[in-house]
Amino acid sequence: MKKLLLALALAASAFATPDKWAKDIDTFTTADLGRPPPQNAVLFLGSSTIVKWKTLAQDFPSVQTINRGFGGSELADSVFYLDRIAIPYGPRIIVVYAGDNDLSAGKSPETVAADFEAFCTKIHAALPATKIVFISIKPSPSRWKIRDRMQQTNALIAAYCAKDKRSAFLDVWRTMLDAKGEPRTELFVTDMLHMNPAGYALWTPLLRPLLKP
Repeated sequence: MKKLLLALALAASAFATPDKWAKDIDTFTTADLGRPPPQNAVLFLGSSTIVKWKTLAQDFPSVQTINRGFGGSELADSVFYLDRIAIPYGPRIIVVYAGDNDLSAGKSPETVAADFEAFCTKIHAALPATKIVFISIKPSPSRWKIRDRMQQTNALIAAYCAKDKRSAFLDVWRTMLDAKGEPRTELFVTDMLHMNPAGYALWTPLLRPLLKP
């Protein structure tokens, strides 16, 4: 079953036509032509949580960073566009945050995990030495009702990362919960989905050790 899900995920990324993201990707391509991103940098990919991380340069001053997140996207969308927004940059590390949009749209934990495996497979086929860091799906208050599926997805992806030294799983779930085991609302903006600066400040020291050469 696992091999079948991976095959389906790779096939979907190969034949999908996520036209809704075409303008975002074209914007990246135009920017790259005018100012080519550095090679061997740390690339951040994923959904709006990545898009809204505006302080990467300040948070990680010792590394070169590239932000290629596109808001509302799912993991499969990133897989589809890796040939344009990842592989040409030759990054030494790719940091990925995605998955909660996928679950909210009705995908199963197994499907999201298969999409992540497809992501890693496609990257490592072209860039075998690139490290991939998956930031766990966060416990957003607005999506707390699907927390069980979020945790299942995190567990599946963590297990996959544990099998490959080129992949790492960063667990931010527990540190974003209060003493009662509920989401810390002070880490989120008013929509209770996206993080405020305090949320990113919490993530930064957790991620920093994983970005060392």
